[in-house]
Amino acid sequence: MAETTAFNKTYTIGGDLTVNRMGFGAMRITGEGIWGPPKDREEAIRVLQRTVELGINFIDTADSYGPNVSEELIAEALYPYPKDLIIATKGGLTRTGPGVWPINAHPDYLQRALEGSLKRLKQDRIDLYQLHRIDPDVPYEKTLEFLQRVQEEGLVKHIGLSEVNVDQIQKAQQYFPVVTVQNKYSVDFRTKWEDELTFCEEQNIGFIPWNPINAGNVGAISKLQEIGNKYGATAHQIALSWLLHRSPNILLIPGTSKVKHLEENYAAASIALSKEDLNELDKIKQSEK
Repeated sequence: MAETTAFNKTYTIGGDLTVNRMGFGAMRITGEGIWGPPKDREEAIRVLQRTVELGINFIDTADSYGPNVSEELIAEALYPYPKDLIIATKGGLTRTGPGVWPINAHPDYLQRALEGSLKRLKQDRIDLYQLHRIDPDVPYEKTLEFLQRVQEEGLVKHIGLSEVNVDQIQKAQQYFPVVTVQNKYSVDFRTKWEDELTFCEEQNIGFIPWNPINAGNVGAISKLQEIGNKYGATAHQIALSWLLHRSPNILLIPGTSKVKHLEENYAAASIALSKEDLNELDKIKQSEK
């Protein structure tokens, strides 16, 4: 029998927030184009409730999902929250229509965004607040000063960043401890951010891949399904399992609007891949998209 590899099932964010590494991303519980309410509101509520039932205690959302819809549904479905549930949200993207995501990380806008998130989530403090994007039209230092201030004021406990390189992480570290980095990363899209993953490992920073299943690479899907057949698993489940094996500080936040798909994603955390299969997955040709 092929030798399998073990991986930790939990990770502690910022030294004090211990979460299961298989979390949930709450972007897909909104409407098409991540705009407006979900097509099936009752199913979206069931997805959130089932998330907690499964033992998932890390939910990632943003004020821009809907906008506002995702945060509102989380509160409707789960408030009052279980004591161990960590809800991370983000600010820095605005919405002008389905599939459109203008950046705005000006302190004035972020202040309104944070206040809105606190109100919608019914919280006095956000445990993990993440900058959704660096704004090219706003001095990075101004954005960092804002995040530093709201942390000092107690409105946020920990701060994370998204789509950032090592230099940008190090710059932010001059203002506050960076506890998470959320970059696009998957079994077939990782070359761009490998240095950042390594840096996060060295600095004990949680690394949260978004788009953990890069669906456009047909060759990758074929290889993932070939290996999945050995484990009675889908290609998507193998892609998620690979990420859990890849690094102990990777936190997964796959999203869905269906309970069945949620349960399939969660099951991926129980798949222990063999070293042989991990090596095969590491050889997957990289996509540039």
